[in-house]
Amino acid sequence: MSDDKIKVVGTNIREKATVIWNVANHLFGYFKPHEYGLVILPMTVVKRFHDCLLPTWQAVQDTYEKVKHLAVIDGFLTQASGYQFYNTSKFTFDKLLADPENIEANFRDYLAGFSSNVQDVLSKFDFDTVIKRVVESGSLYLVIKEFNSPNGYLGPDKISAVDCGYIFEDLVRRFSESFGEEAGAHFTSRDIIYLMTDLLLCDADLSHDGNITVYDMTMGTSQMLSCMEERIHDFNKNIEVTCFGQEFNPSTFAIAKADMMIRGGDPNNMRFGDTLSDDKFSGYTFRYCISNPPFGIDWKREKSAVENEHKKGEQGRFSPGLPKISDGQQLFLLNGLSKMAPDGKMAIIQNGSPLFSGDAESGPSEIRRYVLENDWLDAIVQLSTDQFMNTGISTYIWVCSKNKPTYRAGKVQLIDASHCYEPRRKSIGTKRNDITDLCRKLIVQAYGDFKNDEIYGDKNGVYCHSKIFNSEEFGYYKITVERPQRDENGEIVKKKGKPVADTKLRDTENVPMTDDIQAYFEREVLPYAPDAWIDKKKTKVGYEIPMTRYFYEYQPPEPVESIVERINALEQEIAINLQSLFSKEE
Repeated sequence: MSDDKIKVVGTNIREKATVIWNVANHLFGYFKPHEYGLVILPMTVVKRFHDCLLPTWQAVQDTYEKVKHLAVIDGFLTQASGYQFYNTSKFTFDKLLADPENIEANFRDYLAGFSSNVQDVLSKFDFDTVIKRVVESGSLYLVIKEFNSPNGYLGPDKISAVDCGYIFEDLVRRFSESFGEEAGAHFTSRDIIYLMTDLLLCDADLSHDGNITVYDMTMGTSQMLSCMEERIHDFNKNIEVTCFGQEFNPSTFAIAKADMMIRGGDPNNMRFGDTLSDDKFSGYTFRYCISNPPFGIDWKREKSAVENEHKKGEQGRFSPGLPKISDGQQLFLLNGLSKMAPDGKMAIIQNGSPLFSGDAESGPSEIRRYVLENDWLDAIVQLSTDQFMNTGISTYIWVCSKNKPTYRAGKVQLIDASHCYEPRRKSIGTKRNDITDLCRKLIVQAYGDFKNDEIYGDKNGVYCHSKIFNSEEFGYYKITVERPQRDENGEIVKKKGKPVADTKLRDTENVPMTDDIQAYFEREVLPYAPDAWIDKKKTKVGYEIPMTRYFYEYQPPEPVESIVERINALEQEIAINLQSLFSKEE
């Protein structure tokens, strides 16, 4: 999708979302601003269901009268409705508004008429409790009336499944912002998602028909899945795309499941639960994995289940090691790797911590070692700061593959795209930068070309920088350097003929894995400590990916003459301003 199309669609969607959000005017006073979404999100889902089913309402009524005495009736009713859901209630929104005195009882009757899969969606919203509060506020009739206005129409003849996804996305963003959600908890903007999809599909052969499976382990409202489906169909409309997702937040899960039902997919593929502690896709593998898991969030709640999974060894998802308890994002990385088919590929958002946190043989380092030594890390793309609506920190797209082409085998591509963005005219939360169509093309071209030390774009403006490394270049040996104890006469203290190590003088050195340990020791240590030796029993292996160091560019300090010139100019300006001020006082 081009940027122009995104802008045109975005404007219309924002207008529609604003109309829906303005229903909150009827909730003012009884609901707090951060609670408006509790009403608006489920009502939007219900209205979308209503408007989808409206053209076949009479057909469902007629079919229901014929089959209601049968033990199993779902198949008849879904066939009549044209969707994988239906509603047997005699009410529509028009009929509800025609009887304002009984609005609550009739609305509950209407909701009760939905099929069981819709009931599951509504239960995740805890909609029954929400209705009670809306009734107590005296706003139920007004809310239904607003949603039934021409501006509140959400039928598929006017609002496509993709556009409806945008509306849900915009509403969730507003709700999350008002509620102060954690960084990146529920929302990833489309410019980032489209970059991820294009990186995944860059080298894919989609000329043949068939079925492609896509999985999002933290799907939110499932917009990453719908974008992947959209992108694949841009290449080949005949490919069947089957989406799978898991989500722990009840309201966003409800939206995702509703969206899947409306798009004609299998709602059973949308599953509710904590991915880390309650894997709903055990034993499954997928062609593509795409996800933006929470970062900087602890896994204390899942600690017992995660540790039990780790104890399973290679039979579990977390066999290599466990990250620090305060940040569980590497657990999602491991989960994604376990779900990749032999020809699978994954794009996953991470912050800077998984690149370098943890010492040699710590959990984080062992996870990096696991990924790199299996040759599954394909590329890492560093994005600019201020790309997300809830956090301004630097973020990275990790691209992992279990079927690298020969020319990429044993190598990792790092792309610094921190200069590849365009400032927004108006920020949304902390999102001040966009990945435009041009930016996306530059980054994807850099990834596809796979060239070392190549600049794409204008070095003085928008550009990205590609570098290629051998996997072992990220590894190092942490050696322990010992020095001998000495007595008061300066003589080396020995025990059984061997020098006794002085723990106060003990030090460590990180030796690049591409270097020979002994040669490094003789070159870097012995000239300064001739009596030192390596305790080989304590040598450890570590891995880190210091992207900042690899792309560091020295910026010379400003010349002294220039600084003096600026200071003199400032002094003159201050003197003139003071003189003007004093002359006015006189």
